[in-house]
Amino acid sequence: MADQVLVAVLLVLLSKLKSSLSAKPKLNLPPGPWTLPVIGSIHHLIANPLIYRTLRGLAQKHGPLMTIRLGEAPVLVVSSPEAAREVLKTHDTTFADRFTNATAAAISYNATDVALSPYGERWRQLRKICVLELLSAVRVQSFRRIREEEVARFMRSVAASAAAGDEMDMSAAIFWFIYDAFMRECVGSRCKYQGSRIMQMLATAPRKALACRDRMQRVLERVMKEKKEAMDSGAETVHESFVGFNLANDVYTMNNVMATRRCRIITVSANGQGFSRTGSAGRQWPRCRPRCEKPSKGRPQSSRMTFYLKLVIKETLRMHSHLPFLIPRRCRKTSRVMGYDIPEGTTVLINVWAICRDPQVLGRSRGVQPERFESNNMDYKGTNYEYLPFGSGRRMCPGATLGLANISLALLSLLYHFDWKLCDGVEPKDVDVREAVGIIANKRTNLVLRPVTRIAPANA
Repeated sequence: MADQVLVAVLLVLLSKLKSSLSAKPKLNLPPGPWTLPVIGSIHHLIANPLIYRTLRGLAQKHGPLMTIRLGEAPVLVVSSPEAAREVLKTHDTTFADRFTNATAAAISYNATDVALSPYGERWRQLRKICVLELLSAVRVQSFRRIREEEVARFMRSVAASAAAGDEMDMSAAIFWFIYDAFMRECVGSRCKYQGSRIMQMLATAPRKALACRDRMQRVLERVMKEKKEAMDSGAETVHESFVGFNLANDVYTMNNVMATRRCRIITVSANGQGFSRTGSAGRQWPRCRPRCEKPSKGRPQSSRMTFYLKLVIKETLRMHSHLPFLIPRRCRKTSRVMGYDIPEGTTVLINVWAICRDPQVLGRSRGVQPERFESNNMDYKGTNYEYLPFGSGRRMCPGATLGLANISLALLSLLYHFDWKLCDGVEPKDVDVREAVGIIANKRTNLVLRPVTRIAPANA
């Protein structure tokens, strides 16, 4: 009996020795916090529900490239402009895939849309359609009439509240303006499916992903059918929308992408990504509104407000990045970044919130200071890795130009036509600008203001 036990022990030891000798060389992973079995690094993240804040604190201890584990899944956290440049530019192709969870995959037809599709020929063709056709500068300019009409409609509703002396929930008002404008740009005209119905479906997506996707598909199919009938009847304005362009131009066949209803729906619905990122620009009104009227050296008075508003939007997107981690990426193959080995399949989080708030990047001022952008050339093109509100590289948000065009005209009109007061007893320093918990960093509490008509809008 003893001999059998000894043989068994020797076999186990020999197998262990063989596995250790044949094991792969140990990878030099980026540093990170200590982990526990099963849960990995999760215990480090529960102190603060705003994960990007917690990860910034951990990155200050462990470095700009940091490895954490969510259970058994490795995650690379990027927290500096230099590290972001390495991932998004130097190794852009290596990190060009998207991480997709079950809910996102269900909504996006198993990750086949332009936002979540794996990097490859199909994604390149979808991206080409979006950038060169649906979201080109010419196409965005063609939506000018729609933007002006929607802004005029928005101003009339604000003027009505001002005349009645009512307070307005500006967070909700701007949210619905953005999506109403986008739905008109998508569909081409107001219809019975306008705005709220489709957006309510999207709002319930995490809970009922497949049901939401199927309902949204049925609505969009009806919209496409109606637009096709309008085109056949000779309607002129139908070609101004995404749907009209898709129906009038067989871009999918030209680019060797399967021309099916699902493909068209995927492209049309995916164009909504990123359009609401600029909606947070209204957060700083109480603090920045008086500065728009200060003299601006070397600039005519008529352009003063427009110029300063651009600075305010940039500063707001710096302080309150709508997607603090952008959309997570995935490492396609084992690679070496800044001297560290990144294994294949690693999820990559770009902590844009931490990068944009780094005091070494944009000065040590932590408050609202739009003037910081007056003396530099930072823009939204993704080439300044200290400032990436819309991402960078191949997977940069293609809808940035349209989103900025929509919100800029609305905010300029709101500042031109109205003065703004806070609720009784509330001072500008009391306005809560903290973010709500979630992947999207919405404002925790809505911004409620009282409009006072300054220059009455036309037809108000």
